[in-house]
Amino acid sequence: QVQLVESGGGLVQPGGSLRLSCAASGIIFSMYAMDWFRQAPGKQREWVATISSADTTTYSQFVKGRFTISRDNAKNTVYLQMNSLKPEDTAVYYCRGMRGVSAYWGQGTQVTVSS
Repeated sequence: QVQLVESGGGLVQPGGSLRLSCAASGIIFSMYAMDWFRQAPGKQREWVATISSADTTTYSQFVKGRFTISRDNAKNTVYLQMNSLKPEDTAVYYCRGMRGVSAYWGQGTQVTVSS
């Protein structure tokens, strides 16, 4: 059974930082590209960042320079380091694992940026 479990969300002030984690089980983690998405209230889910199985990273224009995606294959975990957070970063953050036509999602973790 495949499971992706996000953690690390919470309430943070504007300009602050958070690190999200997504722990995977039931897949050969190193072979999967891993993504972070987010969904704000009343908006569609949007892509945030991707790290390939070869450690190539790409970012949305909205987070580039502030967020960093990384992975630890020994721990089957992908991370999203979020710095210089803005109120518009408030959303539920989801991780996704993809390989070919197989895609698996986590349940999400809430990030709220507010003073």
